[in-house]
Amino acid sequence: MPKHIPERQCLGCREMKPKAELVRVVRSPEGTVSLDLRGKAPGRGAYICPSADCLKKAQRSKALSRSLGVEIPPAIFEALAAQMEAADGTDNG
Repeated sequence: MPKHIPERQCLGCREMKPKAELVRVVRSPEGTVSLDLRGKAPGRGAYICPSADCLKKAQRSKALSRSLGVEIPPAIFEALAAQMEAADGTDNG
């Protein structure tokens, strides 16, 4: 019997993808928003493709803000984009 692979929906492109292919954005119990590359951080999570395009789409549609339940300032989106680029650089090695 094949093993079940959990899927999540990307907030940018709205496609269902395996959870392992997506990046989790988490709002911690303290209210800070950050990337959760391991997928284990405590708090409310939302999933997004590891691409700048999906992050921009989620920002434009305010999908990330709605999903996490907090207003996300543009500075945090810039930090998320930078974290995503840095993580992408380490995955290739």
